[in-house]
Amino acid sequence: MLSAEDNEILTRVGPGTPMGNLLRRYWIPACLTSEIAEPDGPPVRVRLLCEDLVAFRDTDGQVGLIEERCPHRGASLFYGRNEECGLRCTYHGWKFDVTGQCTDQRSELHPFAHRIRIKNYPTRESGGIVWTYMGPAGTMTPFRDFGTETLRPQMIAVNKEQIFCNWVQSMDGDLDTAHISNLHQFDAIDDVPDDGTDKPGYPSGYMSMKFWRHDPRSLIEVDDAWHGFRYAGIRTTPNGFRHARVTAYIFPSSTIIAQIPFSTRQIFVVPVDDVTTYRYNFTTQPPANPRGYGGPLFFTYEKYPFEMLPPNGVVPRTYTRENDYQIDRFAQKGRSYSGIADFRSQDAMATETAGPIYDRTAEHLGSTDVAVIRMHRQLLRAAKALAADGDTAALPALGGSGDFQSIRGAEKVLDAAEDWRVLGTDADLTVREALGWLA
Repeated sequence: MLSAEDNEILTRVGPGTPMGNLLRRYWIPACLTSEIAEPDGPPVRVRLLCEDLVAFRDTDGQVGLIEERCPHRGASLFYGRNEECGLRCTYHGWKFDVTGQCTDQRSELHPFAHRIRIKNYPTRESGGIVWTYMGPAGTMTPFRDFGTETLRPQMIAVNKEQIFCNWVQSMDGDLDTAHISNLHQFDAIDDVPDDGTDKPGYPSGYMSMKFWRHDPRSLIEVDDAWHGFRYAGIRTTPNGFRHARVTAYIFPSSTIIAQIPFSTRQIFVVPVDDVTTYRYNFTTQPPANPRGYGGPLFFTYEKYPFEMLPPNGVVPRTYTRENDYQIDRFAQKGRSYSGIADFRSQDAMATETAGPIYDRTAEHLGSTDVAVIRMHRQLLRAAKALAADGDTAALPALGGSGDFQSIRGAEKVLDAAEDWRVLGTDADLTVREALGWLA
């Protein structure tokens, strides 16, 4: 468990808070490119780290991220007119460009626009996301390229989903491999016959799920890394082999979750405020499974259901706390372990029902929580250090600190002497083959 003081530090992200100051030292998603796709199109509200902002694309295609309130009388610029390289407040006609500079005051007898500038944050578009840096201008860090900078347009696949709880709760679920043996299970998996992949090598997706259910008491091993850490959930298969699922944590708030044979697809958790979160799920690199390991059950870039994504990439929530996540008690008795049909909503149920901000002074952690504990400690250590001396040099995983495209998750049934730490790395033969490093 955490102390009440540490839980406050961990969860609060507003301006001036230790964690808020830490997160502002990293480039983070602000909105989807698709939400402001057209020049002079409608602006969108962006609430980020407890700040109310507006994003818009001007006549020249440049993206602005500025504070929502007009500095004249406080009206919302979300209702502004996006025209002629600026967003014009419809209350009195004050107009602001993408830098926050006031460029026109059409109602003033003696304009003083040159003296008016509102808060704005720099932006960068990459991989279908508008990223922003909200920290001090003098400490702006390089943009972290996870592979999106050179991603072909046809390979871009990104969406975001709103979760109604604190951001750390959502992160906790991503770093908890034990729950897949319970929350995401369905009874019929017991009837799936051994298809021959319960042996060293890459299992089918169905056999993988069978392994999760067969051994719910996974051994968790964590390996610290320059970007945070990688950890493995190790289970024993029905045939007695070791099955490893390897997930990467990238400081401060993203993960690459295990996938057969390896994964580069990223989940970036972004605090809207202390009690609301967005989860960005996006492609970072081209296809990485040329042999089709795992089969059709598991996600592959080649077969990503683009046509199933909502037009603007914002995933609608139809399973919510208000409708009890559409739980089916009959299904819970004989088909679905949770009784909740939607996979993503099973996770939302677990994290949202812990409350808007979970009180970690009351939790009782066990052996399967090792990775969650490690993530909390790394965040608290960094936030406290930054608050103490203001030095960003020691912060982990800043832009320029390493090769972000080499961070991967992975999954495999291990040989007797095989080390899971090699899986998904540049030394992994399957990775080398997929990247064309082998003839």
